[in-house]
Amino acid sequence: MMRTVALRLHSSLRGLAFKNRAACSAIPSRLMSSHTETDEEFDARYEAFFNREDIDGWEVRKAMNDLVGFDLVPEPKIINAALRACRRINDYALAVRFLESVKDKCGSKVEEIYPYVIQEIRPTLEELGINTPEELGYDKPELALQSVYDM
Repeated sequence: MMRTVALRLHSSLRGLAFKNRAACSAIPSRLMSSHTETDEEFDARYEAFFNREDIDGWEVRKAMNDLVGFDLVPEPKIINAALRACRRINDYALAVRFLESVKDKCGSKVEEIYPYVIQEIRPTLEELGINTPEELGYDKPELALQSVYDM
């Protein structure tokens, strides 16, 4: 008797499972947006974010952290907007650290990309009174000792 009940229960549950599977297969497997953001839209989004008048320190740091997380070197117009945001929140150190992160994002092509970026943002740097890490001496170790092989 128990065997008969178990078999009937099994067959009825199996039938329900196949009905649900058929209903589920009609639903598309991916429900995400098919729109991909272009480079211009990406640049405009970050530039507009940094140009907000009511931006605070946490939001500036969050956006800079997000930019550093992407596999790209930010465009000079984004860097200019970020430097102006740093000036609005009165955080000079953050501006210099952001320039360091931009240099780090250049990777192995630092000799090609970083001079171009500095050339493009130089007017903004002079307008805001921000020095580059190289002008501050941050590109050299502070307490480095001379190598014994160079003596």
